[in-house]
Amino acid sequence: MHPDSLAAAVAHPALGAQLSLGWVLPFVGILLSIALLPVLSHRFWHEHYAKVSLFWAAAFAIPFLVETGDQGLHEILHIYLADYLPFVVLLWGLFTVAGGIVLRGLLPSTPGANTLVLAAGTALASWMGTTGISMLLIRPFLRANAWRKEKVHLVVFFIFLVANIGGSLTPLGDPPLFLGFLHGVPFFWNFHLLPLTLVAAGIVLLVFYVIDSRHYARELFESPSPAQMRAAPLRLDGGANLVFFAGILGAVLLSGMWKAGTITILGVELPRENLVRDTLILTMGALSFRFTPEELRQANEFSWEPIREVAILFAGIFMTIIPALAILKAGQHGALGPFLRLLDSPAHYFWASGGLSSFLDNAPTYLAFFHSLLGRFYPGLPEPQAVSRLLAEHAPHLVAVAAGSVFMGANTYIGNAPNFMVRSIAIEAGVKMPSFLGYMLRWSIPILIPTFFIVTGLLSLYR
Repeated sequence: MHPDSLAAAVAHPALGAQLSLGWVLPFVGILLSIALLPVLSHRFWHEHYAKVSLFWAAAFAIPFLVETGDQGLHEILHIYLADYLPFVVLLWGLFTVAGGIVLRGLLPSTPGANTLVLAAGTALASWMGTTGISMLLIRPFLRANAWRKEKVHLVVFFIFLVANIGGSLTPLGDPPLFLGFLHGVPFFWNFHLLPLTLVAAGIVLLVFYVIDSRHYARELFESPSPAQMRAAPLRLDGGANLVFFAGILGAVLLSGMWKAGTITILGVELPRENLVRDTLILTMGALSFRFTPEELRQANEFSWEPIREVAILFAGIFMTIIPALAILKAGQHGALGPFLRLLDSPAHYFWASGGLSSFLDNAPTYLAFFHSLLGRFYPGLPEPQAVSRLLAEHAPHLVAVAAGSVFMGANTYIGNAPNFMVRSIAIEAGVKMPSFLGYMLRWSIPILIPTFFIVTGLLSLYR
């Protein structure tokens, strides 16, 4: 059995078939807390999110350990060592390196130029990560359009494209795909999503161009010669960090191609190549922090708080997701059997994973539906063999889960971590961003949902 497999820990069919849905309540609790508390009480959330995460983790772990003993302890150790730590290490590396790159100057602010910036950000997101490229581009993008009266649409479409849809092609792009990579999905396999990504991004870019052109024409008529419209030469400072980005990419690719055996840590078998990968990523991040002038990070308003929040919250998520994954792995023999029996075609999985991703977080959503596919088609089969057969025999279903999880993270502010970061930066820059419901009712539902129906039609072309 491949040591990267979660099957050795949480996917034992007997365990998944025995667990009731009551064990999933802490997982639901932490996800609802993440979704609602920042909106209901931002101050409380900012001050106490670590305690909230710890509460839900303990609410699951204590009774689970009492009930299962050594088996439960092994399962907890496995998910943290095999999934959580690599997940956080990659995010930390990308976040640290991206924080050392500053794009200076002033971008042009015409509709054509704005569309090109969004297209470039969308293309780069799969290689720099949606968080990294969002943090690099959002401030220059807002500076370029500072003279514009209508700026909400600029930020909204930035979230749609750069912070979400663009991250769909590699494990570096969005955390869900990296979790798939950890479980045996090859690095470049996600290029199966390229046709869907091109169609979705193309439609959204076209809609953006039309909307921005209308606002631009009206504002230019009202203020024909604003000084702020002049572009200034662009300059990229902190370019050495591009080398560190290349190092992270190389480390991830290396772990997918090189098999160096296993090592046992705290009773958990781990691939040596994954430990080498994580060490290289940490080294790239440390080099970036050491050799990037502090002035550049200050120019980016860099702080460790966003990655600290992600690490703490996902520590709770990965703890509480253990029973959900086990139940899903049991397939129709588990407590979610009646629901899973309703899912059949790739289209069903696209909307089911996308709907959940919209209101929860897309990383655990992907992982949950990834395991539901294994449980549906290959119950009881060891994970490496099950994943291999899934890619060969039911690739459209996994394409649908990946696309739904990544694309529909754009449907709400809480669907993907960069969404809230971009929104916060825009508010600091004076943009009057819509409320949670306003974002959905005015923007994501009328623009993204029709786009995703078109994407659904394309899924029928996959074989």
